Amino acid sequence: MTTIRHIGVLTGGGDCPGMNAALRALVKAATHRHGIRVSGFLDGFAGLLDDASRPLGFDDVSGILTQGGTILGASNRHDPFRVPVPGPGGPTYRDRSDAVLATLARHEVDALVAIGGDGTLRIARQLGARGVPVVGVPKTIDNDVGGTEVSVGFDSARSIATDAVDRLHSTAASHHRIMVVEVMGRHAGWIALEAGVAGGGDVILIPEIRWSYEAVARDIGERTARGRRFSIVVIAEGAPRPDGGTVVREIVAGSPEPVRLGGVGAVLAQALGAILPFETRYVVLGHVQRGGAPTPSDRILATRFGAAAVDAVMEGAWGAMVALRGDRIVRVPIADAVAEPKVVDPEGELVAAARAIKTSFGDGVSST
Repeated sequence: MTTIRHIGVLTGGGDCPGMNAALRALVKAATHRHGIRVSGFLDGFAGLLDDASRPLGFDDVSGILTQGGTILGASNRHDPFRVPVPGPGGPTYRDRSDAVLATLARHEVDALVAIGGDGTLRIARQLGARGVPVVGVPKTIDNDVGGTEVSVGFDSARSIATDAVDRLHSTAASHHRIMVVEVMGRHAGWIALEAGVAGGGDVILIPEIRWSYEAVARDIGERTARGRRFSIVVIAEGAPRPDGGTVVREIVAGSPEPVRLGGVGAVLAQALGAILPFETRYVVLGHVQRGGAPTPSDRILATRFGAAAVDAVMEGAWGAMVALRGDRIVRVPIADAVAEPKVVDPEGELVAAARAIKTSFGDGVSST
């Protein structure tokens, strides 16, 4: 057993339901089972760069199980290995990871737990290469972190998106409209696929399956011929247009992930409106998917991950990420988890099941 007296923890990347549940479990397991002090660094890696932290004890995490977001704050703009420095010709970037090491040493932090998605975990891996004893906890609504079947936040986002699809059925049917629902998912279509299946979406468009306006219109036309006077289309924000490229909402200079997607739902709705004799409307769920209380499944998963992260720390499993495999919590190397995103298998069982019930993926593949 490694001698541990003080654990640091941060929540990086985008916020999502379940982050507080993971913090609560980590703090309670560390203090109750091991008598270890815990400090939370504020706003992701910004807290390590700026030496901003707060102590976390039993009372600090009491009552946060059901709260969305994170009491520590989160940020996807601070990469200590690539900090922007303003200049006359635009920003340049420098490595300030020494400041992170100095902060950890100043506070006598024996281990760091990073709760986040692929960006946060990549930085954690780099810090590990610099000698920081680090353990990862996967958190992302996109569910694209490798090595784990599910990440904290996905079930909540899926539930929110499913509820939206459910609610749009009645208004689409009443007005005989095509309703396009744009959900999050930059590189992976898990939310669109699973919310689309769960909500009875007629067309599901994801980054992993190439689609065309004509194929979508044809499949909606077939529904019309069967007497269905409305259709629901669920599309991931990262689904590329048929003519190539994703739809970009804005570029955020200085961010580790400067390209912000959004708008493909509007593009699709306009295209379908020009082809089909239906009114077409679109809805962008956006950050609604990140908000609100976590589902019971996310609360349970986050609790298991938080407790397992403390076990990994106590056993000196540096460079490991806790993960769900089947019904067991296991450890996988962070390096393996971030090697490539976990994406939807176009030939997978869920896609096949959706095709079997005549769900369209806009690719012209027959469902029969």
